[in-house]
Amino acid sequence: MTELVARTGRQQQRYEAGCRLVAGCIPFKYRSFADNEDGKSEKVVEVLMINANSGPGLLFPKGGWENDETVEEAAAREALEEAGVRGDLLHFLGQYEFKSKTLQDKFSPEGLCKASMFALLVKEELQCWPEQNTRQRSWLTIPEAGECCRYKWMKDALEEGFTKWLDDQMISRSKKANDM
Repeated sequence: MTELVARTGRQQQRYEAGCRLVAGCIPFKYRSFADNEDGKSEKVVEVLMINANSGPGLLFPKGGWENDETVEEAAAREALEEAGVRGDLLHFLGQYEFKSKTLQDKFSPEGLCKASMFALLVKEELQCWPEQNTRQRSWLTIPEAGECCRYKWMKDALEEGFTKWLDDQMISRSKKANDM
């Protein structure tokens, strides 16, 4: 097996109007358990978060979008590098702006960033991944994840982007089932 290595450096980094462009995702899976009143199996959505390297709180995988990749490729790469997961990008959740105190440079002197976030249905959870020595993974329910989000913009991506998209998916499935 070839060893996976995380990309480093800023040589290929994309910028737009003084903003560093980043890509990330909210990795998720469905977990089934039977504990509702009628004994039927119920699906629960869990999202994957990782620890921050610089303090308390949890994050969704994200990082620099580079010149030699699409935004989707960058989001999938960051999920693999930081969280050790692969899957299917199902939906673009939106763009979220934030200011990075630690990632200021000559192209973004104020540390402005714009993150393109996606919903990633996890198909594979790797035992070995590039940042496994510095990252721990945590599967959480959506309310738990909202409480643990280190940054407001990530909580907004979870609540305004991911949860709204997920609710729309459930409504669509329910309408299709009723139409049959």
